Amino acid sequence: MKRVVLNRRTGSGSLPGRVWPGATAVVLFAVFAFPVYWMFATAFKANKDIVSDTPVWFPTSPTFEHFTKAVGADGFWTFVGNSFAVTLVAVALSLVIALLASFAVARMRFKGRKSFILVMMMAQMAPWEVMVIAYYMIVRDADMLNSLPPLIAIYTVMVLPFTVLTLRGYVAAVPKELEESAMVDGCTRTQAFIKVIFPLLAPGLMATSLFGFITVWNEFPMVLILNKDPGAQTLPLWLTGFRTTFGDDWGATMAASSLFAVPILILFVILQRKAVGGLTSGAVKG
Repeated sequence: MKRVVLNRRTGSGSLPGRVWPGATAVVLFAVFAFPVYWMFATAFKANKDIVSDTPVWFPTSPTFEHFTKAVGADGFWTFVGNSFAVTLVAVALSLVIALLASFAVARMRFKGRKSFILVMMMAQMAPWEVMVIAYYMIVRDADMLNSLPPLIAIYTVMVLPFTVLTLRGYVAAVPKELEESAMVDGCTRTQAFIKVIFPLLAPGLMATSLFGFITVWNEFPMVLILNKDPGAQTLPLWLTGFRTTFGDDWGATMAASSLFAVPILILFVILQRKAVGGLTSGAVKG
């Protein structure tokens, strides 16, 4: 009886109470998914359907012409290699550094610990675009323009605050007793971390690696300013190259955008369950 009364008061058991959340979720999904669908659909449309005055919702005669043009563009594989090299190295470096820093912040008490956390939060909130000029001057004075190492260093710093803060919460969620038990059994602190704590951090590592991969993979202003040489550029700049004397080649642009989005979609599908668990588990007080 109490359950029935509660449902009547809150409306959670009524039909509208069950329909509205689902309807809202469907509407939000449609709003966010439609641009992605339109990008992939346009990539397969013939040119006459793309420039048609009446919107063509589905490709009437699917074609791979635009994908062939995108893949055959000058320097495509160079851009792909640069993007993967910069992204994977930057994410790996940020994970290694953040793993050590987050363990120190979560497990140890030292002078300046709260200030360090505050600095990480401020760095996370600051827009990185305001640092473009400063980074350019540093890289220029070091005579390292048009090269990948400066990009890797900058991107590592960009994703490091989020990585440290997320992993800090996740390390704090691991009971200290597990580490202490391993040390009682003869493990050193380093061995206890590697054998006991590190395996439990897998969801947190996946969440932060996914965020870092998306951030670095999509980054545009830094590479635009620092690397004018096509041999040292990444895929976001490659996407801006599909222009002709008659305007934008939308078919090739949409095909290139689809190819650009595929690695992120694949990575998200693989890691999305662990990533969500890592983000929620990391949201604890440490």
